[in-house]
Amino acid sequence: MTLAAAQPARAADHQINELEMKARESFAAGRYDEALQTFAKLYAETLHPVYLRNIGRCHQKMREPQKAIDAFQDYLAKTKSGKDKTSADERAEIDGYIKEMRALRDQDAHAAAAPPVTPLTTAPVAPVAPPPAPPPVAVESPPAATLAAPQQPPPEESHPFYTRWWFWTAVGVVALGGIATAVALSSGTTQPPCTAPGGCQ
Repeated sequence: MTLAAAQPARAADHQINELEMKARESFAAGRYDEALQTFAKLYAETLHPVYLRNIGRCHQKMREPQKAIDAFQDYLAKTKSGKDKTSADERAEIDGYIKEMRALRDQDAHAAAAPPVTPLTTAPVAPVAPPPAPPPVAVESPPAATLAAPQQPPPEESHPFYTRWWFWTAVGVVALGGIATAVALSSGTTQPPCTAPGGCQ
């Protein structure tokens, strides 16, 4: 069973009939909130318990377990006896709805109490930093020139006379003079050098 209809005596009322048709069409189309409003209006106008059952079905489809349970229990309480008493099969059907809604209510309560699951997200990949630049090479500048007294040439060391330049120069002159004398003697001229004050003839 899905939705229940009011007694034929009530359905004869034109306005009630139109509202019921509208509510059923909304329920069949899945517009449960719209159907719920219409069934609530019908119950307020007629106080017929069948609309409580239909209100419970709307809450059931909208996954509102506690509101559905309340509506179903009100329906069972009002149809327990009297002219609107329901059959055992229908009561068993409503009890099944109530059991289903209690399970949904407990499931929702458990989900609300559980800590939220953090979705796994991929950490952003950090950009690869370029390698650090090599440290600047410290260039040592030459030491600043400092004022210093000019170095005095080292004193000449005492050396033997035959290592001096003037000695060998004199030796060379003497040697040349000797060579010139030897050449002159070999030419046959043996005159002694003139030493007279008045000159030589």
